[in-house]
Amino acid sequence: MSQIYDVIVIGGGPGGYTAALYAARANLSTLVLEKLTPGGQMGTTDVIDNYPGFPEGIGGFELAMQMKQGAERFGAKTELSEVISVELKGPVKQVRTQGGTYQARTVVLASGAHPRELGLPGEGELRGRGVSYCATCDGMFYRNKTVAVVGGGNTAVADVLYLSRLCQKVYLIHRRDELRASKVYLDPLQKAGNVEFVWDSQVQELLYGETVTGVRVKNKKTGQLREIPCDGVFVAVGHIPNTELLRGQVELDEAGYVLAGETTKTNLPGVFAVGDLRKKPLRQVVTAASDGAVAAHFIEEYFSTTVKENG
Repeated sequence: MSQIYDVIVIGGGPGGYTAALYAARANLSTLVLEKLTPGGQMGTTDVIDNYPGFPEGIGGFELAMQMKQGAERFGAKTELSEVISVELKGPVKQVRTQGGTYQARTVVLASGAHPRELGLPGEGELRGRGVSYCATCDGMFYRNKTVAVVGGGNTAVADVLYLSRLCQKVYLIHRRDELRASKVYLDPLQKAGNVEFVWDSQVQELLYGETVTGVRVKNKKTGQLREIPCDGVFVAVGHIPNTELLRGQVELDEAGYVLAGETTKTNLPGVFAVGDLRKKPLRQVVTAASDGAVAAHFIEEYFSTTVKENG
């Protein structure tokens, strides 16, 4: 296409649409490219009750549509088309989609990440009905109930500690006989009287009716099967950033997350990273939105300095 946008945002989640809102409001021509529907992971969440301004909570898809409408109010455009390749070097960046090729002077990478699943039958269908990948998002729904957390790293242990303050009982199911998490977590875990460790075990099956009723686990050393009744299963075995298209262009860490600090600037001039694909300590809707606002601020700075200097 002949038009060169000021900003192309790849990904229509909270980070992407906040960047689009701020950029469009600053009178920068802005295009959001989203492959499916607005919202990203947020759009698949039934209720979000930890985003400021919604005391009764709000549906993830509803919040996504409101963010989209807010950005479009100031002139941002949305195209529903999957990005298949990018060329991010040089003053004008190329973004190729299934629907055509777009050009922009700056690009915001906001394609997010997706949870690593256990790969069990029924897991996808039970998401929101007993299977969760975010304790801080969904933990409140299990107050005074019994839950299981699957994993052994820092995220899993942090989830267990958070849930232990809400739930009657928390099982920590780990495939090894010791945690991979930082030792700083061990003392608080041992002091939590409602946490039970299930070592050397892997979840073989989700037990459910309309919702999750428990899990069947297998001890890797003995082969013994055990059924654990629970109301919810929190899967914390990692996330996979959606950054395959970016390899060889922007700097990534060993896990594939984009290396961009609190300025959201990547190693490439005019390219910014926001939300869950950026290496960061906390991934929530509110932190993604914050990233979007920061990116737009530095995009304005980029136009007032770099672009102006280059004519």
